[in-house]
Amino acid sequence: MIDVTLDMEQYDCPFIHATEEHDLAFSAVHWEFDTATDTLETRMVVEGDDRESLGRGLTELREHDGLREYNLLSKTGGVGHIRTVIDETAAMSTIRDGGGYITGPFYIADGSELWHVGFDGRGEADGTLSRLDRDNEYEVLERDEPDLPELQGFIQNAGAAMTLIEGCKDLSDVERETLQTAASEGYFESPRSATLGTLAEEFDVSKPAVSKNLRRGQRKMLQRVVDAMGELEE
Repeated sequence: MIDVTLDMEQYDCPFIHATEEHDLAFSAVHWEFDTATDTLETRMVVEGDDRESLGRGLTELREHDGLREYNLLSKTGGVGHIRTVIDETAAMSTIRDGGGYITGPFYIADGSELWHVGFDGRGEADGTLSRLDRDNEYEVLERDEPDLPELQGFIQNAGAAMTLIEGCKDLSDVERETLQTAASEGYFESPRSATLGTLAEEFDVSKPAVSKNLRRGQRKMLQRVVDAMGELEE
């Protein structure tokens, strides 16, 4: 398997067009290609600078000729959740015809799209990327060729990785910011380059308050680490 990360500019993509005209970012949470109709169904989280920017950007998206279906599932402030069906783009067609397939979520902002694409062999990858270069602007950000033991290890330990991710989600905003600041400023180093006093000043709270936030955050993350270690395959 060849795993390639691309920074892609597609001239016929409705999402890229919307981000060129407005300050928007699209993050895919679900995608499914329909080979019978050559369309891509997605569910996306859309972020704008504010509610007005989000509204203008989504209007731009709905007016694109490549958009088949659009549903606004929810919207709060400058963030929306949408379902769309779009026509197959030229780049999508080239990758599919070359034996490529999407291996991870894609992210779109500032007129370009981050793609994770897989191929079964080097010949397919090299040939497809060469053809893709004819009609699209793109940059290969990363190319990885994991062997079977690496792939097996990734799959077996995916549950442990999700446990750690869920631990991060369990943190409150204050706990997360406190842990991040403490780590970046050297609170956990020896000798320490940050103290409870400097952290308290940073957040404009008392030492007991910042200590409490640190302990709560550490306790949550430590429990998730212990759980993840138990899920790791030997």
